Amino acid sequence: MSPILIRTFRVRKRHVAALVALVFIAFYQARLYEARAACQVVEAMAWSVASRVIVVDPGHGGYDPGMVGKDGVLEKDITLAVGRSLADCLGQAGAMVLLTRETDTDLSDPATAGPAAKKREDLARRVNLANKNQADLYLSVHVNSYPSPDCRGAQTFFQPGSAGSKMAAGYIQSELARLLKNTSRKPVEVDYFITRNAAMPAVIVEIGFMTNEAEAKLLQDPDYQGKVAWAIYAGVVKCFAQMSDSAGENPEKEKVIKTFRESETKIYRP
Repeated sequence: MSPILIRTFRVRKRHVAALVALVFIAFYQARLYEARAACQVVEAMAWSVASRVIVVDPGHGGYDPGMVGKDGVLEKDITLAVGRSLADCLGQAGAMVLLTRETDTDLSDPATAGPAAKKREDLARRVNLANKNQADLYLSVHVNSYPSPDCRGAQTFFQPGSAGSKMAAGYIQSELARLLKNTSRKPVEVDYFITRNAAMPAVIVEIGFMTNEAEAKLLQDPDYQGKVAWAIYAGVVKCFAQMSDSAGENPEKEKVIKTFRESETKIYRP
């Protein structure tokens, strides 16, 4: 091969490297622009949750740790962190947010004997809190588990026959898939105590699998927890934006909202 041909090859190689770098930068900037645009869409729709009464229910707590990971991490700690972050997002958008728990506790009486009785009492009081305050939406946050360590991905669950719950679960699932980019799961119908007894649309969000080693590590990361909370929030915002009715059309709901605003002890405010 002649020196001239070798020199030509080297020039072309440098050009290819530069072109690859430019393509990578352009792709990254496009993805960044897409993410910012999507965030702006959600922010523009934030009005949809203003004055809505939303219950955020971090699963388990107190005597009930929920799922226990191999490294000793507890489901109740993860759900509380995500629940508080979700409450922040909703509260900043103007929603009236009720957290079923803000600390490592449960809603059963200390005098109630036996884990089964305590669990029934705990769940009943969580749902009663939402029903009593005429909530517009009930969001229960949990962490999933499965015998196979390969299972992963966030997933939503809703009560069969509840159109509002199905709609909310669909929007939340869509945002979880879009933002987390690690799940292709779809909303699933279930007949659970919370979804069956809630008088409003209710969604159980299993934010990932504790039994998947990689996902278990992510679920302990505060940044990832915030990302999960934002995805749920984005789904809620888009769901309410599609609803034609508003909280202000119900005179009784106006009384509830007024009570929340006057009583700092009843509402979580970030």
